[in-house]
Amino acid sequence: MAKLRLGVIGAGSWATAAHLPALRARGQDVEFVGVCRPGADALARVKECFGFRMASEDYRDVLDAGVDIVVVASPTVLHHEHASAALDAGAHVLCEKPYTISSKQAWDVVDRARRADRHLVLSFGWNHSPMIKRLKRLLTTYDIGPVEHLTVTMSSQTRELLTDTGVYPDASPDAVPEPETWTDPAVSGGGYGQAQLSHALALALGLTGARANGAFALAWTPREAQVELHNAVSLTLEGGGICSLAGASAFLGADGNKHHLAVEAVCSRGQFAVDVFRERAVLFSPEAGQIDLTVAPGEGAYDGTRPAGSLVDLALGHRDENPAPGELGARTVEALELTYRSAASGAFERA
Repeated sequence: MAKLRLGVIGAGSWATAAHLPALRARGQDVEFVGVCRPGADALARVKECFGFRMASEDYRDVLDAGVDIVVVASPTVLHHEHASAALDAGAHVLCEKPYTISSKQAWDVVDRARRADRHLVLSFGWNHSPMIKRLKRLLTTYDIGPVEHLTVTMSSQTRELLTDTGVYPDASPDAVPEPETWTDPAVSGGGYGQAQLSHALALALGLTGARANGAFALAWTPREAQVELHNAVSLTLEGGGICSLAGASAFLGADGNKHHLAVEAVCSRGQFAVDVFRERAVLFSPEAGQIDLTVAPGEGAYDGTRPAGSLVDLALGHRDENPAPGELGARTVEALELTYRSAASGAFERA
């Protein structure tokens, strides 16, 4: 098969730190056709660094150049427009998280991908990791039933990023994130919930298949910030289950900047737990007893290069499984939408 023609919409810090190096590493599989981002100087640097054939500040020029796969890594508020246009142009799409601002937008992009018969992959790195994919297969083998109680906790080094006093530790040193991308709620949709709990929800909802239908949420925002740093949320789930969701902006340097993220689920016929910081995954059911997965040292660390590899493999037909499909992304947006509605109203919000 000929090379996949790549277009990139939004070549900022994370795209240049993770997605583009991963795609360049695919060698003969990918041709770097077009790239879009604001700022002529920055755009020219990305074009030269990665060898794109053309570059433009107008994403439509990139799509018109002819592309088979598109990475959408623009600010969240633009994801719906950019992902929709790429799918309508016939491309398979990798969309960064947070996926979209609203659930209506999220499901619209899912529907577009289905109609176009294109793959829509979300950039939830843990869902693409071998550790989590092994646990997912185990949960498929041993059906432990629907969720009764779900606990999701996360903390990560975003305090400085969300207060515009520093940078995210994994950001590209050559392309510091634009502050408003994360600190202006009109652009980002919110703070820690959007920036990081989107990852936590994708992990938990991806493993369980759960869907939120109600939320009571608290959020803490310091006076000097426009977005929240910490979240505490109680969610109700379809089928009657309940979920406790918590997230905190940690300080740079804490625990070597390694993410804390744990999911524990008690279901109707068994339970499981996964902790990426402690690198532990375990399943229990009366049928199977307790199964502890063998996890290699470092396997729980976040690897942002894997989603781009998944996009290429799916587009080439080398795999059928999409570890983070658009439908999962839409369910994360639903939960976050309820969370922010409740935090604003001070009341329990229903879908």
